[in-house]
Amino acid sequence: HVQLVESGGGSVQAGGSLRLSCAASGTTYSRYCMGWFRQAPGAAREGVAWIYSTGSTTYVDSVKGRFTISEANAERTVYLQMNDLQPEDTAMYFCAADWRTYYCRRGVSYYNDWGRGTQVTVS
Repeated sequence: HVQLVESGGGSVQAGGSLRLSCAASGTTYSRYCMGWFRQAPGAAREGVAWIYSTGSTTYVDSVKGRFTISEANAERTVYLQMNDLQPEDTAMYFCAADWRTYYCRRGVSYYNDWGRGTQVTVS
């Protein structure tokens, strides 16, 4: 079983930045996709950024050019750098892992392990 722990959320004004971290512990695999998802109150959980084990990245259109996903393999940590934050980015942010996959899939249901989330509030 893999444990994922997010950190780095907080409250910022519009135009500000935050950097989220997701640390993985336990047994992991060499082939995987790590994703960042978010869920606003009353809304469905949606994916925002993904990184495959090769380093390839994908973003949802609404965050392209503002968010950057990256990872530090030695630390087993995935990051989400969020710049130019807007009120519509307000949500609980979760990281998740899809193990032994051959590519990143965007659907929430593909992800096996989830963190508990970190709150991002933009005013």
